[in-house]
Amino acid sequence: ILPFILVMSALTAWLWHIKILKLIVDAFSKVCQKLFNIGGPIGLGAAANVFVGQVEAPLLIRPYLSKLTNKELLILLTAGMSTVAGSIMVALVTILNGQFPDINLIQHLITASVISVPAAIIYSNIMMPSNAVTTFDESKLPKLYNSSMDAITKGTRDGLEICLNVAAILIAFIALVSLLNSLLGIFGNWIGITELSLQLILSYLFFPIVWLMGVPLSETLASAELLGLKTALNEFVAYGALANIEPGILSDRSKLITLYALCGFANFSSVGILVSGISAMAPERKNDLIKVSFKALVGATLASCMTGLVIGIF
Repeated sequence: ILPFILVMSALTAWLWHIKILKLIVDAFSKVCQKLFNIGGPIGLGAAANVFVGQVEAPLLIRPYLSKLTNKELLILLTAGMSTVAGSIMVALVTILNGQFPDINLIQHLITASVISVPAAIIYSNIMMPSNAVTTFDESKLPKLYNSSMDAITKGTRDGLEICLNVAAILIAFIALVSLLNSLLGIFGNWIGITELSLQLILSYLFFPIVWLMGVPLSETLASAELLGLKTALNEFVAYGALANIEPGILSDRSKLITLYALCGFANFSSVGILVSGISAMAPERKNDLIKVSFKALVGATLASCMTGLVIGIF
């Protein structure tokens, strides 16, 4: 799946340079600004997450990162973790095609990401209420690319970095979680609980949320386990598990709700990626980013679950 990320990253950068993506993002940003009374920089940064990566989106508002309030930083992190970038979507479609042969997966993943942006703003406002708004001067926005070739070249380079991050984090976190699960398994045997694992613990935390999303009680635990897997590891592993789930465990409706709820980068590794990535752009905000990072993880997880609720209703 990694070559798809490379190609889509280059294509996304080129589409941004020729202003096709920029027009879409600007329009979505203005809608968010009007609906939620947020400033232009944070509106643009949040909306861009639908198409570009969670670390690349803040680059668009780099001149404003030092001026953003803590609530606006929370919105930026929450929106980043509650969506999936365009470059990742094609890779996810490759994984899921066998499980969802009769639907347009790209359409559903884009819809999930679009719904997640206002959901992220809502949960950020709940967690950190504030009316402070950072003003916006579009003339100060940086020009990302000098030409089409520059866009394709930089997009490919950024895609390579994403590929390396995905591969490295998969190896490291799967190994660490496996080690933790081995220790939990030993402890579980001592207290009489077989198959105790981090995913199982998280699945019981997600159980009432998944039921409230509209998944029938008989299927709730299976869906909750996938959400636990996503939070403990990442969405790639969780979608891989969904793609290989045995027939009859989840109905078509429950699978679609779960597909939406899993659509996002809300996991522990993403917190580190976001904090380190944005800190490199605005080192003076590192402590503020750390302060809001756990709230962002909770808010992004709930925002993704809200998309599952919305699709369940319709």
